[in-house]
Amino acid sequence: MHHITFLQDLSVIMIIAAVVTILFRQMKQPVVLGYILAGVIIGPHTPPYALIEDKHTIETLSELGVIFLMFSLGLEFNLKKLTKVGATALIAASAEIVLMIWAGYHLGQAFGWSTMDSVFLGAILSISSTTIIIKALEEIGKTKERFAQMIFGTLIVEDILAILMIAMLSGFASTGSLGMGDIALTLGKLSTFLGVLLILGLILVPRLLNWVAKFKSNEMLLVTVVGLCFGVSLLAVKLGYSVALGAFLIGAIIAEARHIAHIETLMHPVRDLFSAVFFVSIGLLIDPKVLMIHWVAILIITVVVIVGKVLSCGLGTFVAGNDMKTSMRVGMGLSQIGEFSFIIAALGLTLKVTSDFLYPITVAVSALTTLSTPYLIRSSDSVVNGMTRAMPSGVMNVLDAYTTWVGKLGSGNGKKSPSMFLRKWGWQILLNVILIAGVFITAAFMKEHVEKAWPDAPGGYNGIKGMLWLGAMILSLPMLIAIVRKWQAFGMLVSEMSVTSDAARENTVPLRSIISNIVFIAGCAGLFLIILLLSSAILPSRNLLIVLALVLVVLTFLLWRTFVRVHTKAQFALYETLNEAPLPHHAPESHPLPSLLRHAELLSLTISPTSAAAGKVISELQLRTLTGASIVGIERNGENLINPGISEEVRIGDSVLLIGSTEQIEKAKTLME
Repeated sequence: MHHITFLQDLSVIMIIAAVVTILFRQMKQPVVLGYILAGVIIGPHTPPYALIEDKHTIETLSELGVIFLMFSLGLEFNLKKLTKVGATALIAASAEIVLMIWAGYHLGQAFGWSTMDSVFLGAILSISSTTIIIKALEEIGKTKERFAQMIFGTLIVEDILAILMIAMLSGFASTGSLGMGDIALTLGKLSTFLGVLLILGLILVPRLLNWVAKFKSNEMLLVTVVGLCFGVSLLAVKLGYSVALGAFLIGAIIAEARHIAHIETLMHPVRDLFSAVFFVSIGLLIDPKVLMIHWVAILIITVVVIVGKVLSCGLGTFVAGNDMKTSMRVGMGLSQIGEFSFIIAALGLTLKVTSDFLYPITVAVSALTTLSTPYLIRSSDSVVNGMTRAMPSGVMNVLDAYTTWVGKLGSGNGKKSPSMFLRKWGWQILLNVILIAGVFITAAFMKEHVEKAWPDAPGGYNGIKGMLWLGAMILSLPMLIAIVRKWQAFGMLVSEMSVTSDAARENTVPLRSIISNIVFIAGCAGLFLIILLLSSAILPSRNLLIVLALVLVVLTFLLWRTFVRVHTKAQFALYETLNEAPLPHHAPESHPLPSLLRHAELLSLTISPTSAAAGKVISELQLRTLTGASIVGIERNGENLINPGISEEVRIGDSVLLIGSTEQIEKAKTLME
């Protein structure tokens, strides 16, 4: 009979949701409110009697709703959009979250709530609703405007910070405190998980989906995407994170696939179905009696949300160098709470650290702020015009001068300075370190499981640790070699920036060599300490470690070029994924080149005996720094050297393949000849 009860409950939910949704569409109100109202109508707290019998089954379905909702939000996450408005988004989101957490905490304390209720209230109020904002902007046709793009960028940063906040709240709820050590550990673990999953996912998942899409089967593509969604959500749970985190991350990874438009079209019906169940389940938890008791708190919190978010987001956007009109439109567009707030409130209930009244208050505040969002966005221009007329002309001149000044600072001269290369290489080194950390953390996690599954392993527990350590080191070798090579180039560039030929004269070369070697040795020593720290949990005995280290040295010597090629291919695959244009839905099957190759030229140049490049290693040429072009291949005696390292010597008779724009190629040709 259980299946009949389940079918009855699901039928009631969908029928009531459909009726209320139609009514809300006719009234041109957000459909989300219709779903929540449907939950209230059929909920256990609404007389004359509850229409839902198996509440636990509906809660299970609502968990699926959370997964698909967060997965859909991840599909809207776009790294390219984030880079265009990155500074504004980061400043605005940070200002909003800090101010709203502070305001929410003190508001809860003023109401006489517990510390945990106040902390969760601050977190609940700090995150705006992606779903509600996007729907509101779509309804008024403002999604393509500049302020809307800034709103989307701010929402992306908020989503990232919200994921971190959820992880930290879980730790805080468990221990009742959160020291700097706990914060650092949480950040370290989360950063490693995010970094490893994103990098490996961006390399592997889009290629898997491109291969599946070749079969031209919607069923096959949809099942693959949903399987990835559930699989990564399960992985996140196994590692101690929430299903929401895993679903959001895999959605963000799939968002970089070429077939994202087609995937979104396939996912919309699935997302809408389970999202409806999710929002209806929220309504099931609302007790109208609780809302009547706390109606004053609800109204006060609503006002604080609207005013606080308008001020914090508007101020953050203005500080980033945008004019007052754009800043105010961004602030008024972000003045509500939504799905992440529900998830945070539900987290408090699940962990049993917050009061029962906090969840329905959150839903009520979300409903009120959702109703106000379209009107705030529409009235933003009128509000800005009124403020402009009311402000003294002197104040307006100062504000305009500040906007102009910050704009000039951000524009730059468009040239790539050595410091830009240092930052770029620094990020590449950091990403490789994160991947290495992920490998060793995984090996440490597997240690106990391997011991249980293989009790008679050679060497016992020490042998298992030795095998895991050697395996982790071999898997990390491509990243380690890349770090060493990149750090070598890093040291050379630092030495060139530090010692000028005008100042050092005849001592230029030896001084640069000393500085370059110091930087290189320091970097290698730091890398050694990092490896030692990461491998501390799986280090075998000293004698076994010496033997394994010798094996590792031999493997490195024999397979150096193989490891370099593996890392280069992975790096290019990642770059290709991030720069490949997505296909519009129903576009013909084609394989467009990455944007780099679409706008670049290739030139093969033979090195003559009189060439300035003959006998020099690639790092000495400083080709990338001086011209912007790069050497991507060398043909020598019938053999092809793909993506040669900076220590590769350019010899007479070599055929060097250059890549760059027309202007860059000409500069490189002149320099080398």
